[in-house]
Amino acid sequence: MKKIVAGWILVAVPVAAVLLAVAFLTLVPSNATAVGTSASDPSPGASDSVSPSPSPSDSTSPSPSPTPSPLRFGSVTPRNKAKNVAFPNRVTVRFSRTLAADTPLPRLKPRVPGAWRVTGSALQFVPKGHLPVYTKVTVVVPGGAAGVLAADGGRLAATHTVSFTVGGPSSLPRLQQLLAETGYLPLRFAVPSGTGSGTVPAITREPATLDLIALKPIAGTFSWRYRHIPATLSAVWKRGRSTVLIRGAVMEFEADHHLATDGVAGRAVWTDLLRDAARHKVTKRAYRYLEVSLAIPQTLRVWSCGRIIYRSLCNTGIAARPTARGTFPVYLRFLSTTMSGTNPDGSHYSDPGVPYVAYFNGGDAVHGFIRGSYGWPQSLGCVELPYGPAAVVYKYDPIGTLVCVS
Repeated sequence: MKKIVAGWILVAVPVAAVLLAVAFLTLVPSNATAVGTSASDPSPGASDSVSPSPSPSDSTSPSPSPTPSPLRFGSVTPRNKAKNVAFPNRVTVRFSRTLAADTPLPRLKPRVPGAWRVTGSALQFVPKGHLPVYTKVTVVVPGGAAGVLAADGGRLAATHTVSFTVGGPSSLPRLQQLLAETGYLPLRFAVPSGTGSGTVPAITREPATLDLIALKPIAGTFSWRYRHIPATLSAVWKRGRSTVLIRGAVMEFEADHHLATDGVAGRAVWTDLLRDAARHKVTKRAYRYLEVSLAIPQTLRVWSCGRIIYRSLCNTGIAARPTARGTFPVYLRFLSTTMSGTNPDGSHYSDPGVPYVAYFNGGDAVHGFIRGSYGWPQSLGCVELPYGPAAVVYKYDPIGTLVCVS
């Protein structure tokens, strides 16, 4: 019995110790700091009070910025689907608010030399030369994640595409310059050499890129390519004015480029003329000119590159059907054809197999015709030549060749 009591005593002592320890821990505040465990222990004499932990509402972190609204597309100048747009134009795209300096930029199709610049709420494209003539230009304005960017971070939501068609030049003085440069006039056109004195052929200074070639007149001088110029030929040259000399040159150019030979500088003529200038291409065709003298004995002379290279007696129109005086370009040719019409007495004629025919003024043509003699009026307005001389002259009177009757 004594042993049992002792056993209970031994057990009771540890249990009591455990109970006392639990009671002590219960009395100690949960936020108390163990002595000597941190350099942040309160110094002697510090207050024993404990500050409460900050609640989530007391946080000082910044609030997230609101998402900027999307940038809105405004307009494009030239407007969408515009026709005959002037080639010196700039392209301007407008938006709803100020753009970022590093915004993604629109694209032009086809590519045009030049640069975009930011101007407030707009983007403007400034061509280095001019917009491509007679060409459809498409402007692609990027949208989405890589779209045009506003200064406040807003993006253009969707890509916008607009297009317009550029017109062509109509400057007669510039047309004269280019025709002279490419060898279709009996004149040369030169520009200052840039070294302080003298001039150089303008064709050597033309840019190799079509979009950089000037479409307006440039500073330079004209001069005759040959020492001997017939007075009747020099009389039809007027700088800055449309004359038969220019029409004939355009017709020759059209014939060489397989275009309709109407003598009008339209889209096809300007396009090919600018292309030739960019390639520094000069025609190898000799410049020729026909003079028909009405004085007895009547003659036809072929002038080429400064000299008379051929002459022949000829017949012109009778008093009832005279050959019109003036200068005219050859507009239609036949190696052989049937010529028909009405005689002064009202009867009709039809002459098949007329050879070496070059029409220059309505129904008047230079051609071969068998007569008993030559050198005086016998035709109904045409310039008649013996067959042999007619064959020679036919080599020298292609489309556009000027025929002067005086």
